Amino acid sequence: MSMAGRQERALKSAGRPLRAVGLMCGTSRDGVDAALVETDGHQRIRFGACLVLPFDAAARERWERAVRLARQEGRSAHARLKTDEEDLVAWHARAVKELLARAGLAIGDIDIVGFHGLTLLHRPREGWSWQWGDPAMLARCLGLPVVGAFRDDDLAAGGEGAPLVPPFHRALLADRLDEELRSAPVAVLNLGGVANLSWIDFRQRPEDGGLIAFDTGPGNGLIDEWMIRHAGEPCDRDGRMARLGRVRDDLLDRLLDHPFFDRVPPKSLDRHDFSIEALAGVGVEDGAATLTAFTAAAVARGLDLLPARPRRLWVAGGGRRNPALMAALGKRLDCPVAPVEELGLDGDALEAQAFGWLAVRALDRRPVTWPTTTGARAPMPAGRLFLPGASAVRRE
Repeated sequence: MSMAGRQERALKSAGRPLRAVGLMCGTSRDGVDAALVETDGHQRIRFGACLVLPFDAAARERWERAVRLARQEGRSAHARLKTDEEDLVAWHARAVKELLARAGLAIGDIDIVGFHGLTLLHRPREGWSWQWGDPAMLARCLGLPVVGAFRDDDLAAGGEGAPLVPPFHRALLADRLDEELRSAPVAVLNLGGVANLSWIDFRQRPEDGGLIAFDTGPGNGLIDEWMIRHAGEPCDRDGRMARLGRVRDDLLDRLLDHPFFDRVPPKSLDRHDFSIEALAGVGVEDGAATLTAFTAAAVARGLDLLPARPRRLWVAGGGRRNPALMAALGKRLDCPVAPVEELGLDGDALEAQAFGWLAVRALDRRPVTWPTTTGARAPMPAGRLFLPGASAVRRE
């Protein structure tokens, strides 16, 4: 299919199944997740190949420098980061091409790309969030329609701009749970750099309170930062360090004495809203144990804010591969906890798959956020369409 044909199809195919590539670069900043999805942006979802393209050490250092500069200078740093942004987009384009090679597909076999970008700063209470990476540039690199700027409409409507994945969680679980499990609320917890929760009650529509979502607190971010700084390791692999340590309850109480936990949802975080400085002078093992307990205790605090406890909770993201963290969740949460693989899902690919689904959903402007998921004034669509060689197309 020609470029013009793909553009026309992307603009006119709302409600029809499309083949999409979803891209996700999380706050861990360790690589690009890419996943193939064939979907109508609603209940029809079929998964294809997925991959992780790890960043090399030089790229990770550039992204860390960009985060530092953004935190120091805010949005005024944008011009100084232009060259690095081009490199970030190039990494995403490479991830798409490697994914298609793995799947035996060509660029012409893809209808649309969902591009999250890399979060440099998240300041929802000031009305903005910086999702770094130019979707128009990615569209030109690939010669494909790209949906990006997913947070803009929600922020403009007074929302937090995050989380965006909860309706995808609901769509996935709708076809995977039996009648008994659908008769009471359930939840999905994503443990990335930040932890976020989707509470789903199938007895009610999302607009009537059947979908509640918010960030619960740190996920893996503080644990990873602790390990990098004190052990020279990128993470607490298999939770080994935490299992050797002792939870410092005095420091855990100090970490939980943060104003974020006094806020009622919906609410969201920047990864750097929390710090490991409260653990200064603590041994490596005890620090890892305490931060692991902190993530689990923050999730437990989040469950206390819900209308009802979920009957089951499934965990996605890198944190589900940390046995110490999963054990801490099982100890502190008053419900069964299991990885999303129990449902036949891929916990590593789930967010990338979500942004493929969200890209297709954006074409007919169906709601992605609700007052109960982000605090927006009304149900809001998400995402703007960028065509190769054209400026953004905003579909009203």
